[in-house]
Amino acid sequence: MSEAELFFSETSKYLKPEDTTQLRNAYLFSQGAHSGQFRKSGEPYISHPLAVARILENLHLDAHTLTAALLHDVTEDTHISTAEISERFGTTVAELVEGVSKLDKIESQTPTEAQAENFRKMLLAMARDVRVILIKLADRLHNMRTLNVMHSDKQLRIARETLEIYAPIAHRLGLNNIFQELQELGFKYCYPTRYKVLVKATKAARGNRREIVGKISDAINLKLQDAGVNAKVTGREKHLYSIYTKMVEKHLTFSEVLDIYGFRVIVEDFSACYLALGALHSLYKPIPGKFKDYIAIPKANGYQSLHNTLLGPYGLPIEIQIRTTDMHAIAEAGVASHWLYKSNNTDLDDLHMKTNKWMHNLLETLRDTTDSSEFLEHLKIDLFPGDVYVFTPQGEIFTLPRGSTAVDFAYAVHTDVGNCCVAVRINNEHAPLRSQLKTGDRIEIITAPRASPNPEWLSYVATGRARSRIRYFLRTMQFDESVEIGERLLNQALFSFDIKPETINEKQWEKLVRDSGAKSKDTLLADIALGKQLPAVVAKRLVSPGESMLGETSNSGSISILGTEGMAIQFAKCCYPIPGDVVVGLIKKDQGLVIHQHDCPIVTRSHKNPENWMDVTWGKNITRSFSVGLKIMAVNKHGVLARVATEIAKAESNIDDVNIEGEKDYTAMHFVLQARDRFHLAQMIRRLRRIDEVFKISRVKG
Repeated sequence: MSEAELFFSETSKYLKPEDTTQLRNAYLFSQGAHSGQFRKSGEPYISHPLAVARILENLHLDAHTLTAALLHDVTEDTHISTAEISERFGTTVAELVEGVSKLDKIESQTPTEAQAENFRKMLLAMARDVRVILIKLADRLHNMRTLNVMHSDKQLRIARETLEIYAPIAHRLGLNNIFQELQELGFKYCYPTRYKVLVKATKAARGNRREIVGKISDAINLKLQDAGVNAKVTGREKHLYSIYTKMVEKHLTFSEVLDIYGFRVIVEDFSACYLALGALHSLYKPIPGKFKDYIAIPKANGYQSLHNTLLGPYGLPIEIQIRTTDMHAIAEAGVASHWLYKSNNTDLDDLHMKTNKWMHNLLETLRDTTDSSEFLEHLKIDLFPGDVYVFTPQGEIFTLPRGSTAVDFAYAVHTDVGNCCVAVRINNEHAPLRSQLKTGDRIEIITAPRASPNPEWLSYVATGRARSRIRYFLRTMQFDESVEIGERLLNQALFSFDIKPETINEKQWEKLVRDSGAKSKDTLLADIALGKQLPAVVAKRLVSPGESMLGETSNSGSISILGTEGMAIQFAKCCYPIPGDVVVGLIKKDQGLVIHQHDCPIVTRSHKNPENWMDVTWGKNITRSFSVGLKIMAVNKHGVLARVATEIAKAESNIDDVNIEGEKDYTAMHFVLQARDRFHLAQMIRRLRRIDEVFKISRVKG
């Protein structure tokens, strides 16, 4: 029987006769469209869409999905249009095919941008219909199975993309079998030498392991029978990629990883899971801290099981998974179990609610993210393996990636909660917002009506949702400030050409905006502030239309700053400039104007790009305080830090940060303090010099 006939035979077992007829028509249509096309392996191209459909048929997917799988490359590789597919096979099939197809290549796009934009399009379609990603995962799986015919460079690129994106998506959707095969194949082509070494090592160790697995399995079966638990017990083979990652992450040798034996116990119902656990605890002693109850608190992908590690015979660790038949079905098929098991299972409904919520969050991230590569970055963050389970004060459970902070939790609750959060209580105790959360933590977010996101949060948030919300808020808030700063920078550049800004008329502006491709005058001014456009170049083009390059220009005139301009102007943390310092502005792309001390080493090293410098002066009547770095050397005596802190407080300054480096005889204290200006700083230093133990004070620069 041919592959095609075998496919139709299998689908006829669960689909209606008219559905099977449609599949035959789709197969013949795809075969005709791909006529004369061959894969790199030399096989007729139709073998690929048929193989993709067969992978999905194993999950008992519906006729629309299987039809779309047979046609998924037709619009991309042949003359057939989406409209023709819609006419022949219906709108649903056409939309699925369109969702899976790549975007038309745009010449100006880099390969990375094209990849990011294609993922963006695919995931947008997936959020509308999850079957899009099921077809795409099956497509990627068959391509990975036949990757050996590709050039090594392409193998590496595709395999890395599979490990970073496709395998985690399969895991997130609970498609365990597809997830594990994608990981194994990705590992094989990403790290071919390591893969071969592990294959050889596992084959060599398999004989001895089989005997030990058999003995432990018999003992577990006998104990469960004595306890009256009807169960199916199987030994679990460790996958190569799982072995490899465990060796890398936990710094273990191959033998140490392989000495852990895994068993799966499948029972009839919910209560039997806990009965089986009790029986096995009386057979082998549990190792403290290793028990995880994913039945009471399921994973985000719907996975439910009891996990525990026991100390078996000969002192060998035994990993046990206990679950029901229904739980096992969801663990293997995930979101596809909706089609594989037609039932009124409430766990399946819960799984689909969680999947829909995740996809809804993806849509929100798409909406808030203008750049495709930025969206891909958010996606990779959210697909990072490992979860923590935390609680609201009301007892509601939230699942977050490992490494998430209180800020991530705030944004998971609601965007407004995240934007307005100012403090957090973890387990009824105040904690920093950057605190990483642990499973079981009870989180209470404290908000303030006029609070707003801090750009510093971007340095420690772990979820794509939080990162995209913060960036969206900052972009929106920053725009008005950037327009104002951009206008001031441009005016300074115009003055350097002895041109008054008010002499530039609207026609000149309209032409410049049109020629530069900017959306508006304000957008162009904001781009100047953010370093995307050089003010001198824009000024030259305003007064000399058609010129895009600029020769030498004078730097007469300077921009006055007050320190209240907001995010469009930043103060460099390498040299901590304060009023009274001689300063210079450095225009950095996507950061805007960064203020440095004129003799800062960073500025000295940037001499190759003088067009990025701006003359800057301090404005009058500055009222705010600025961060400043001080290094204080003192004799290592008891209480010296307290005396230093007291003098700083008496000088009406706050301590933002302190770091201590202690030696036997002396202590180096690195402070970040608040100072209004150089005069205020000098007063503070005079106070500190009065302390007997202090023998050197220097300002941090560079």
